Amino acid sequence: MDWMFTLVLIGAGLIAISILTSALAFRFGTPLLLVFLCIGLIAGEDGLGLMFDDAEIAYFLGSLALAVILFDSGFGTRLQTIQRAAAPAFLLATLGVLLTTVFVGIAAHFLFAMPWLYALLMGAIISSTDAAAVFFLLRAGGVKIYKRVRSMLEVESGSNDPMAIFLTLLFIEMILAERQTNVLISFITGFGTQMGLGLILGLLGGFLIVQIVNRVHLEEALYPILVMACALSIFALTGYLGGSGFLAIYVAGIVAGNSSMKGSSALRRYQKGMTWLAQIVMFLVLGLFVTPSEFSAVLIPALLLGLFLIVFGRPLAVLICLLPFRYDRQTLSFNAWVGLRGAVSILLGILPSVMGVEGANIFINVAFIMVLTSLIVQGWTIAPAARLLNLIVPAGLGPLERIELELPGNPKHELLIYRVMERSSLTQGGVELPHWARPSLVMREGRSMPYEYAYPLQAGDLVYLFSPPEYTALLDRFFSQLKEPEVSDTEFFGEFQVSPESKLKELLEAYKLPPTEGVDAELSIAEFMLRELRNNPVAGDRVRLGSIDLVVRRVHQGKQITEVGLAFAVEKARSAYVRRSQPAAVGFKEKLLHWFKS
Repeated sequence: MDWMFTLVLIGAGLIAISILTSALAFRFGTPLLLVFLCIGLIAGEDGLGLMFDDAEIAYFLGSLALAVILFDSGFGTRLQTIQRAAAPAFLLATLGVLLTTVFVGIAAHFLFAMPWLYALLMGAIISSTDAAAVFFLLRAGGVKIYKRVRSMLEVESGSNDPMAIFLTLLFIEMILAERQTNVLISFITGFGTQMGLGLILGLLGGFLIVQIVNRVHLEEALYPILVMACALSIFALTGYLGGSGFLAIYVAGIVAGNSSMKGSSALRRYQKGMTWLAQIVMFLVLGLFVTPSEFSAVLIPALLLGLFLIVFGRPLAVLICLLPFRYDRQTLSFNAWVGLRGAVSILLGILPSVMGVEGANIFINVAFIMVLTSLIVQGWTIAPAARLLNLIVPAGLGPLERIELELPGNPKHELLIYRVMERSSLTQGGVELPHWARPSLVMREGRSMPYEYAYPLQAGDLVYLFSPPEYTALLDRFFSQLKEPEVSDTEFFGEFQVSPESKLKELLEAYKLPPTEGVDAELSIAEFMLRELRNNPVAGDRVRLGSIDLVVRRVHQGKQITEVGLAFAVEKARSAYVRRSQPAAVGFKEKLLHWFKS
């Protein structure tokens, strides 16, 4: 029985070490995936000598962990985020993955002298991006990315795994069948079955999860377990029927996360822990599975293939997919650069071994080297790239903690906790929180006191208050940052503010601007901007009007523009995403010419 204690000690010890070293990753901005993989490598065959070479168990554990991660990713994706980035993200998650597969496959064919099907399989394995790695590095770098760009990255990274898995399985099946004809027919029929079943069963499964949770009365602690069990059942059933279980569980997460569901606040907290555990287990298992001593045989061509993907493959795919949309070079460049490869690529590298492809070791070794190359080259440069491309939004402090409350009567309030900073206007006296904020408690030097006795507030105070979620952005104004922001409000949001209710013709007259073709001057400024932004505005959006830019400063509930800035130096605009007022019918050729001129 000693083996049992040894196994538990090793497993729990590796997880504990991974969690403790994640603090160093936050401190130095190191890609967290790289940390977990390195711990697995150190503990593995060429390190401390732990032997783990069962491809089926590695793939099973990795797939199970990925399913948990995808459900949480979908559960945390707001419908507004999907609406904001649906079309470009869908193209990147489907056509973009296919193009990346083709480009990398062509390079792999010549670098490794592989047959074409093997080369395309290599491209498919490495074709998906890693959302967790990207957003961890943005948090570690302390930067707040322009929301429209962040939404596209979030939706693409969360939804491109099913396409990569489908292509990998397709090429493996074709290799095993020794069939190199009818590639197009196999792709169309397989894609339709996998994605169609995945989407339908995901929508149905998400709806059933919501109905079950809302109708069944259980102990509170059982709801998160029930939801995760139902989600994994959807994943397994879809895969058993021949669909994409990964797409199904992601879609089920989106449906459940955007529905009114009992115990959703507790579920979100539970899923955070489950997702972290799933990521750690997946990365450790993948790190243990590979054998670094085998890398030398493929090191140079794998490094060259990784650099080709970073410099040519991903940028070309992004350019082709996003060129029909109204994105500038800054947005395109950032999306091209942050195509970080991660655990899914290594997981897919194991699949040829599981299915018995001849010479399968080359896939896992090359995938591992390419992922490490991506993490080292791109991982440490995401935040500097965002700064260089002017995609950082001035960050308000925001609450230290937001706690969703499920109270009798369903008032939909949150408990917000703020720290008062040294330069906050609240420390000066004469400035009070608005009456609707309802502060309930102030913590000062370890002592609690009512707000009225703590006034005026002091730097370092923790203020606890209840507020509806839509008012959180207004409360943020009263709490300023300790350090000076990287990007000033004036640089990003314009030199002046104008009333969004004012008529557009009043603005044109005030600044002696000529009428713009196709623009109704009787519209209010907010109505005009909403029309130009297709009723989907985010803070930082700019609309070009002659020699000035109208800038969205603040949005209420994702739909209503409540503050508008005005910028004159449009050629030095800090915001990358600038929409120019123009007739709706613009051809692809004109967009292509416009992009190269901008």
